[in-house]
Amino acid sequence: MNRQDDTSTWSPGPADLVTAAGIDHVRLVYDYLDAGDLDSCASLLHDGVVLELPGLPPARGRAAVLHTCCGRTPRVRHEIDRVVGQDRGVVATGRRVVPGTGGQDLRFVDLFTIADDGMILACTRYYHVAP
Repeated sequence: MNRQDDTSTWSPGPADLVTAAGIDHVRLVYDYLDAGDLDSCASLLHDGVVLELPGLPPARGRAAVLHTCCGRTPRVRHEIDRVVGQDRGVVATGRRVVPGTGGQDLRFVDLFTIADDGMILACTRYYHVAP
């Protein structure tokens, strides 16, 4: 049985549809970033989007977020392991792969907040580090 078959715990409604759209948008953001398609990536971000990365001040607004994602580092590829969402929150886990670094990939967890219109409103990234 999947969640849609269990009518006692699942009820379709606007919040569920917004979260579903947010999950799709999160997956697409990684695809667009990896392809270098910044216009398509920007189309999925809310006007007031905020990006928080470890060690950097928060980036606010589409232009600042895209500059932070793409203007500071060499081109990277995201290998996504899992994307899950509930109540307008989406969590993505994966690896950030930088070509030519000899396996110095970073595992990450991104926590997204989805706006009422399904656009990405915020993202906070956490990296796995060795203890």
